[in-house]
Amino acid sequence: GGWYCFNRENCDTRYDTMRRLMSSREWPATRVGTGILSSQPEENPHWWNANMVFIPYCSSDVWSGASSKSEKNEYAFMGALIIQEVIKELVGKGLSTAKVLLLAGSSAGGTGVLLNVDRVAEQLEEMGYQGIQVRGLADSGWFLDNKQYHRTDCIDTITCAPTEAIRRGIRYWNGIVPERCKLQFKEGEEWNCFFGYKIYPTLRCPVFVVQWLFDEAQLTVDNVHLTGQPVQEGQWLYIQNLGRELRNTLKDVTASFAPACLSHEIITRNHWTDIQVKGTSLPRALHCWDRSLHESNKNGKAPLKGCPIHLIDSCPWPHCNPSCPTIRDQFTGQEMNVIQFLMHMGFDVQKMAQQQGLEPSKLLGMLSSDN
Repeated sequence: GGWYCFNRENCDTRYDTMRRLMSSREWPATRVGTGILSSQPEENPHWWNANMVFIPYCSSDVWSGASSKSEKNEYAFMGALIIQEVIKELVGKGLSTAKVLLLAGSSAGGTGVLLNVDRVAEQLEEMGYQGIQVRGLADSGWFLDNKQYHRTDCIDTITCAPTEAIRRGIRYWNGIVPERCKLQFKEGEEWNCFFGYKIYPTLRCPVFVVQWLFDEAQLTVDNVHLTGQPVQEGQWLYIQNLGRELRNTLKDVTASFAPACLSHEIITRNHWTDIQVKGTSLPRALHCWDRSLHESNKNGKAPLKGCPIHLIDSCPWPHCNPSCPTIRDQFTGQEMNVIQFLMHMGFDVQKMAQQQGLEPSKLLGMLSSDN
């Protein structure tokens, strides 16, 4: 992950300020895997001993580009080609005998999974490896092409509305989207395939979607900024509505994990085992999904009993799930509990209690008792 850039100016700025996302020249020689990439059983209970390959991001094109450096373009965007080359190279390193390949990514990498998972499966089939089951794990890459809270002109990556940024990006990167998704939309409308809820129904490979209901990157591109001042009522309603809309787009997603938290990215965080939805942690849900795919390959049975894979919080505001990651005040760095956070957000206890048909003291009691 790491956003993207979509024109000469903002790619130049990115090159000056975030070189590691544009070039491999200054990458460290080694990295320690965390979360799902950890080799410690405590941190990664189910896949600590799997073969893992980490593909860092330097293509700035949501893993979709296929354009080399040219007279017209100072930069090369080769995200889609990088993935294909990595797969080619891995076949000679043992991938050819694998049973399962899980293509996983966070943020722009999560969207990259949605864009590339079927293409990887097709590539392996064409190379004669039909036996490898290809699956996707998309973390924090399921964005909405919703209306911004305040409309802004498309000046840079952060202020540009998601659809406009991607529309410009595809042209600039020579972005590739999967054929089956492309066929659903008119020519020039390929940007639709960068949005999870539009591409997901066209995918053949099983994909597990992990998405915070109140994703910080989504709120940023929607121009909801939660720093300093208490949130105005309009913003508060917008945030709650965002959670509802997102929950709606996930209702037909077979395998999903969507906590009602304000956060971004999770699978490579070392606290990824702590977050729960309806009493189930993410590693357990992924393990259930893995097993259910394994079982259904054998005999097409119903989902495994007591092993949930469709987990979406139903409570309505950020951090109403007690297992959410800790929030810090962006100015003081102090940790905040849920009530402090909600007050900071301008949460009106009286009014909320009324809406929920509760006494204010009861609502506060529920919030503070992790209920």
